[in-house]
Amino acid sequence: MLDYAIITAAAFLAGVLNTIAGGGTFLTFPALVFAGLPPVAANATSAVAVFPGYFGGFLGFRREVATFDRKRLVSVTLFTAIGGLVGSALLLISSNEAFSVVIPFLLLGATLVFAFGQRMRDWAEGKARQITPEGRFGTVLVSIYGGYFNGGLGIVLLALFSLWGMKDLNQMNGLKTWLSFVLSAVSVAAFAIAGIVAWPQAIAMMIAATIGGYAGAPLARALPAVVVRTIIVAVGLTMSSIFFYRLA
Repeated sequence: MLDYAIITAAAFLAGVLNTIAGGGTFLTFPALVFAGLPPVAANATSAVAVFPGYFGGFLGFRREVATFDRKRLVSVTLFTAIGGLVGSALLLISSNEAFSVVIPFLLLGATLVFAFGQRMRDWAEGKARQITPEGRFGTVLVSIYGGYFNGGLGIVLLALFSLWGMKDLNQMNGLKTWLSFVLSAVSVAAFAIAGIVAWPQAIAMMIAATIGGYAGAPLARALPAVVVRTIIVAVGLTMSSIFFYRLA
């Protein structure tokens, strides 16, 4: 009962965090390891656990997503699904050692890109105009990362949106939750077929994460933009530090 209390509490908070800033897997993955799951199974189960939370967050931001160009949304969704499938396949064939080495560098890089995205656009405004949602290479790369390890996916997506020139944080958060849902749906299907998901824990966490994801949307709207940006950067730096510490 204690284990289930811990993992469901972690899943609820992860749903809230994923809607506001991303990084919910940092809560669900260690909670599952603490509950006794092996790292690979914990990672797959964690991805399943936060999956419905993304849909809850999307419902909370559906008005903001509706303002995004429909043609661009379809294109981005398609390439997100493709990248997610590739990343999931890489996780299934990679070792825990390789997984541990790559993740902290990706998280730190994405956090820095988001933190200094505005300065980067001011410095290279002409080039920034060429980076659009149809930028297939960047979208697929980010999605491969998300399929490989879900931790910090929201931060990576927000960094990508910053490079596109997006400035409305509510619209960015809405698009983030939708693409996270699509990518996670592909990953969940791959992990389920591979048989590495601990379903009793996953189902309990899915319910908690869905409630948390929906609860996070009004909180994200209520917070000033500078606070949301600070949360995103703080979460990214904290996650990066923890993973670097584990790597040492």
